[in-house]
Amino acid sequence: MVDERILAERLISYDTSRQEELLAAAGFVKGWLESRDIQVRHIDHGGLPVLVAEVGPSTGTPCVVLHGHLDVVPGREEQFHPRLQGDRLIGRGAYDMKGGLASMMCALKDLEGQERVRVRLVCVPDEESEELDERSTDEVVRLGLGGDFAITGEPTDLHIGVEAKGVLAMRIEVHGRAAHSSTPWLGDNAVLKAIDAFRAIQSLPFARESSEMFDRPSINLGRIEGGDALNKVPDLCQMAVDIRHLPGQDPDEILAQVGTIEGIEVTRTFIHPPVAVARSDPYVRALRDAVARSTPDMEIMSVGRDGASDAAAFIAAGIPAVEFGPAGAGHHGPEEWVSLSSLARYRRALVDFVRAAPIWLSPASGSPGPEPGEPGLKAIEGGRRCV
Repeated sequence: MVDERILAERLISYDTSRQEELLAAAGFVKGWLESRDIQVRHIDHGGLPVLVAEVGPSTGTPCVVLHGHLDVVPGREEQFHPRLQGDRLIGRGAYDMKGGLASMMCALKDLEGQERVRVRLVCVPDEESEELDERSTDEVVRLGLGGDFAITGEPTDLHIGVEAKGVLAMRIEVHGRAAHSSTPWLGDNAVLKAIDAFRAIQSLPFARESSEMFDRPSINLGRIEGGDALNKVPDLCQMAVDIRHLPGQDPDEILAQVGTIEGIEVTRTFIHPPVAVARSDPYVRALRDAVARSTPDMEIMSVGRDGASDAAAFIAAGIPAVEFGPAGAGHHGPEEWVSLSSLARYRRALVDFVRAAPIWLSPASGSPGPEPGEPGLKAIEGGRRCV
């Protein structure tokens, strides 16, 4: 049996924040699958590779999509040299989500011989991109490759992500009045005004709203730039604000609230919808049961994730989709790591979910799993509000 740890280490070694390394990593994934007699389709999306591989029957059965991404946020050079520390595999992308992708690749091979479910692995190159209006996952779904149920392998600590926040990114321009730095009281400092404007955003009505899964929206000042000389009071400041809004919140209403702040000009730069799938969905509940069987020593919970999700592309097409990935911590940080034991558990859970198809496909079996509201379904992120 192929060791998912070795495969994860190889994937981490590619600095896939850079296009040339991303191309090389995609070539490795394609070669690994094809060397195991799994045919791979290559789709070009803006010069970047999207890989699609399938096992199982070609027609007449449900199709489950295992969705992963190869790209990572930039990291230091040493982060692309994976290292072991006990159960932890440390490196850029270990948790988000090359460890999960390695387990998905192994699970695809494990499921090659079953005849109940079509299993489609979709590997995309742009999940971390800021150009959220042009995701390759959207193109995959448009091409009819969305299947009947999708699992995107974002890190969830082996819980099931049934909700994710949406994204509203905006550029804000603030004007002031220039003056000599020795007499700042004669000017109107645009940088200070921008900081005040950001604080005002944090106190708007939308920022104080909550939901079953989330205590509040997330508001981040991602970039700020102002001033063109040290000895001058800056008369212009621009900042980029990233708002992760709750399912049910209207981004246009949020923009309208931000626009009420005096002295600023607001431009929406991109928007990405939130994700919400019913915990009572038969596929979701069947997945929960499979995870519980594979990890009997832990409580399996449904969770809300603060980050945006490519599952939105599937949801928009009417395809139920969840986030489900291995355990770890530190994604996008200096000490990102994934639990090796959880990679094995994750792989087993995916395989068990598909192989249990005779149970959850049988009309006589009824809806699998516990009813909504029974123990085991809780929200743990976004302020850890439990239901």
